[in-house]
Amino acid sequence: MRHDAPTTVDFWFDPTCPWAWMTSRWVLDVARRRPLRVRWHLMSLTVLNEGRGDLPERWHRDLAVRMESVRVCAAAAERYGPGVLEGLYTELGTRLHLQGAPQEGATYAAALAAAGLDAGLAGAAGSQRWDDAVRASHGEAVGRVGTEVGTPVVAVGDVAFFGPVVSPAPRGEAAVRLWDGVLAVAATDGFFELKRTRTRGPVFT
Repeated sequence: MRHDAPTTVDFWFDPTCPWAWMTSRWVLDVARRRPLRVRWHLMSLTVLNEGRGDLPERWHRDLAVRMESVRVCAAAAERYGPGVLEGLYTELGTRLHLQGAPQEGATYAAALAAAGLDAGLAGAAGSQRWDDAVRASHGEAVGRVGTEVGTPVVAVGDVAFFGPVVSPAPRGEAAVRLWDGVLAVAATDGFFELKRTRTRGPVFT
């Protein structure tokens, strides 16, 4: 199999999701070893779970806060173009997942500044102005894989899938082996699901 032709990968993420964060680091590791062109898109756990009456009130409050960083990303993409999402996601994820920073304006502003963007876009966190754009991007993701999924959604050509959910994210040759295996399974006609119960939480190191 030849691996010299660039492969376009579309990656939908919610910056607050630790599982999506680890999957994104895996994809970026593969991109250092294979000619991938990763395009980043937004989806939202808030939108995915809205209207669910089976969630306790504290979960709904948490989901409302989770929308903030998604809005900030949407505002940055509108101002600068979607190409800024990779760097901004890295800065946000580093703070939220690795440093345990709170989901608040100061965290968003610091991430924006570190990504070379206008820190003032942190104000988008509390505005619904970008919600339609978020919903449209989110809708494209679930339109490819269905609503019984989470974040992230990854698409390679016409093949899209949720995940993989893996902890910790594999590196090096292990990352490439997983990539090849996931693509092979996802491209199998009629394949829908492969899952087991999680036995560990997110391992970021």
